[in-house]
Amino acid sequence: MTRIHITKTPKCYVGGAFIRSESGRVTELRDSEGGFLANIPQCTRKDLRNAVEAAAKAGPGWAKRSAFNRGQILYRLAEMIEARGNELRDALVMGGAKGGDATREVTTAIDRIVHYAGWTDKYEQVLGSVNPVASAHFNFTVTEPVGIIGVIAPDASPLLALVSLILPAITSGNCVVALASTTQPYPSILLGEMLATSDLPGGVVNLLTGFRHELIPTFATHEHLRALSGVVNADDRKTLRLGAAESVKRVHLLKAEETIDWFADGRQGVEEIRALVEFKTTWHPVGA
Repeated sequence: MTRIHITKTPKCYVGGAFIRSESGRVTELRDSEGGFLANIPQCTRKDLRNAVEAAAKAGPGWAKRSAFNRGQILYRLAEMIEARGNELRDALVMGGAKGGDATREVTTAIDRIVHYAGWTDKYEQVLGSVNPVASAHFNFTVTEPVGIIGVIAPDASPLLALVSLILPAITSGNCVVALASTTQPYPSILLGEMLATSDLPGGVVNLLTGFRHELIPTFATHEHLRALSGVVNADDRKTLRLGAAESVKRVHLLKAEETIDWFADGRQGVEEIRALVEFKTTWHPVGA
């Protein structure tokens, strides 16, 4: 008897679980030769709101983790991706990338995770300070997580860009609700599967697939999203900034009209973390 091939059913990773869109809508994903691969869920505003709720539940626990423990967890994620690197490479090739470019993107994504794993217990020393004051007080400036970060990934370098936008946020104890590439969403589906098998608590990173024009207005106005980070065009930047002004969000947006080299060292490091943390200054009397 001829065996029927089991076609994979991609699902989005939200709150530590795999979900289909509440609307039931899907878009056919085809390879570079036009062959059918899978049906990708098209998430809605309700899915986005549910993801924010999941992130809100995970946020306090993740923020309270020690810096050392967060570093261990990120390193474990790098291990998971290393083990399934060939699968991610194939997903990028199916999206049109050349073999060598796909391999480089996967290895750079792994290296970037290890890079931020090393920053978890160091960024505070770089960004925080002890401030001299002209009174009998100690004065400290320390960093705190902003909260829930909305991330909007570009279509170019769909894996590396997504990872590069998520990592600075979670390194410092934030949670993320991310919208993956519209044209190449499959790498984010695989990334969700790897997140599920890592030690990262459910809800810290939530990955959605769907149409930007449907979800960006909700990213802009949702009051529980405390910052926005990503790559968007001029119209979407205007929408996000107007909504962010109304709901008092921090905005860290790159221009989709400009070429961004996601492989460059400038796309990683403490300055990316700085953009997604708050600074708190504390005064304490000397001798008290």
